[in-house]
Amino acid sequence: MNSLLDGYDPHGFYCELLGSPAFAAEHTQVIRDWLSRTRPRALRKRAQDCERELYNLGITFTVYSERDSIDRVLPFDVVPRPISATEWAHLERGLVQRVTAMNLFLRDVYGPGQIFRDGIIPAHLVKGNENYRPEMADIDVPFNSFVNICGVDLVRGGDGIFRVLEDNARTPSGVSYVVENRHLMLRAFPDLMSGVGIRPVSDYGIRLRDALAEMAPAAVDDAQIVLMSPGSYNSAYFEHVFLAREMGVPLVEGQDLEVVDGLVYMKTTAGPKRVDVIYRRIGDDFLDPLVFRSDSILGVAGIMDVYRKGRVTLANAVGTGVADDKAVYAYMPRIIKYYLDQEALIPNVETHICGEPEALRFTLDNLENLVVKPVGESGGYGVVVGSKASLQELADCRALISAHPENYISQPIVDLSVCPTLVDGGLAARHVDLRPFLITGKSTWVLPGGLTRVALKEGSLIVNSSQGGGTKDTWVLE
Repeated sequence: MNSLLDGYDPHGFYCELLGSPAFAAEHTQVIRDWLSRTRPRALRKRAQDCERELYNLGITFTVYSERDSIDRVLPFDVVPRPISATEWAHLERGLVQRVTAMNLFLRDVYGPGQIFRDGIIPAHLVKGNENYRPEMADIDVPFNSFVNICGVDLVRGGDGIFRVLEDNARTPSGVSYVVENRHLMLRAFPDLMSGVGIRPVSDYGIRLRDALAEMAPAAVDDAQIVLMSPGSYNSAYFEHVFLAREMGVPLVEGQDLEVVDGLVYMKTTAGPKRVDVIYRRIGDDFLDPLVFRSDSILGVAGIMDVYRKGRVTLANAVGTGVADDKAVYAYMPRIIKYYLDQEALIPNVETHICGEPEALRFTLDNLENLVVKPVGESGGYGVVVGSKASLQELADCRALISAHPENYISQPIVDLSVCPTLVDGGLAARHVDLRPFLITGKSTWVLPGGLTRVALKEGSLIVNSSQGGGTKDTWVLE
């Protein structure tokens, strides 16, 4: 029988395992040697064992659009995605730079607004954004850390350069799969992993708890932290349970909390217990029915008043959605330059804001060569890849953009890098992206690696789990 790498073809794309003719991936030699010695049947048997274990562990996500199939096991591919130590050191610096500028931007947006007066970014783009919260004006946030948990989506094109595709500064999900994927690999592939030095990821929960404790209100010595979830029907509920367990903190819902005498309390069998820090996994709209959506049954009435007075900390802060908006994203290199006087270490993917006349004309004239994204959507919903769309889909997209240009951006189609992925016929090239996670309290720490998402459908560029994607373990090599 042939080895796994026999016949593997990246089809001209940059390969995370092999590199490219211009960029040899010398750091992956140990992994390539192991794959060359491994037979397809043996790898497939281990993959089946991993899938069975994922099912038994209940590692799931929810697809709301499929009413007959609420919970799914997230597909996991057993061939890891390696990153060299040198590459990771550069990414780490660039990610810290980005979230630092993001927090300075949010402090300014909800404070003096100097960036608007200096003409760096149009005020209407931020203050007219549906994620802008005027209720946050002049609220002091410990260490000016508005974004405590951040996920940054990175892609690599044919030139081998990583670029930022999207920022996630509200309630980024997926870190539980990073940790669980590593545990799975350690159990299923001890022979491979014993020969490779890989930076660990298992301390994420401890790092997160410590950072959140730093964010507690002044004069609180032993902070009571809780993780607030919308409940078991949320698509990321598995992750909420996982993170609460990893941090060693209570998992609560809105009905478990109440505001009494200007403080937030958790209802317990021993009576009310004060809560100091809330890691919330619900959106702003549902947080406080007295301030935002009055019909919300997920939040806590009066919690914004306690927050304004600095008697409870919310992580992430309310209103962080203006920093990860897809239109504001286009200005991030300028925002970094403005606040830090530095060039962005990780460049953006070129972005056209359809609300601007010139960008709108360019987008409509080149629709078949662009990726169009709704500004307010996430999870891959509403994305149109021009080269993959039918004539009718392009016509529908053109009509939507023309009717509401401010709701859309467009980007060139990036030739996403590929990674060997186990399919029925052996190993095949499938497109991948990368979502590193950052934790910010007094300072910022970056989880080594992050979530590699893989488009399991042949030729697909959409890696989101809700659109048929899976995940891989990401190895940052020592």
